[in-house]
Amino acid sequence: MTPFLGELFGTMILIIFGGGVVAGVVLKRSKAEASGWIVITFGWGLGVAMAIYAVGDISGAHINPAVTVGLAVIGEFSWALVPAYISGQMIGAFIGAVVVWLHYYPHWQVTEDKDAKLAVFCTDPAIPHTPSNLMSEIIGTFVLVLSVLAIGANEFTEGLNPLIIGLLVLAIGLSLGGTTGYAINPARDLGPRLAHFLLPVAGKGGSNWKYAWIPVVGPLIGGASGGLFYQHVFVDGSALGMAIALIAILACLSTDFIAERWWSKRHALPPKGNPAPAPKRD
Repeated sequence: MTPFLGELFGTMILIIFGGGVVAGVVLKRSKAEASGWIVITFGWGLGVAMAIYAVGDISGAHINPAVTVGLAVIGEFSWALVPAYISGQMIGAFIGAVVVWLHYYPHWQVTEDKDAKLAVFCTDPAIPHTPSNLMSEIIGTFVLVLSVLAIGANEFTEGLNPLIIGLLVLAIGLSLGGTTGYAINPARDLGPRLAHFLLPVAGKGGSNWKYAWIPVVGPLIGGASGGLFYQHVFVDGSALGMAIALIAILACLSTDFIAERWWSKRHALPPKGNPAPAPKRD
């Protein structure tokens, strides 16, 4: 099997597990209905582990364009292979979403909530707030790529690494996922979002394309930043590299703080104690 097919099948497996657990929790008359966020985060974490076990020896199991780009920017992966890897990831994510749609076929008809149906395919912010939503995806993916590289530098019992990375994704979901649904993977969000747009999902609403750029751009920035931070701070360990990294992080956080305040002044947030209004759908 080629690395392209490895990434395709690995990402497909990821979405079957990840999209599948969301469908089980949010769609009506599923035996897992309303089982909650803990179940969803465990499903995604184990889905990542299973995907890595399946294709790790074939393609390295990036299963995420942010990981592919993060490795490429530090010279750990060839830029010439990036297009093929990302293409495989996108196609695999789309196919995985189609499998989930077919698996839960009768449940779409009995579920009235259009937002719940969309959530099976892609992410959506708990509170629509563009600067904060973008920063959430950047931070989550920064932690993902930095930690993946750090895990790879340690020696574990043979075959344990995929499970450790699955636990990493579980931790990110539990700790940082409540804001945007932690896409932390452009293919994981964009491929299934396109499937939602094209498939005849019973009673579906819009695919929220106005938000779709955030779970693509944010993870790519976070992945590249996580890779560079690991290389210059953890590997090189130079004082200059650490200083530049700290200055860059402080600059980014300061810029985000200013942007968040500017956004909040111009867009009313829901009153305390009231649920956020559902974002407008395209």
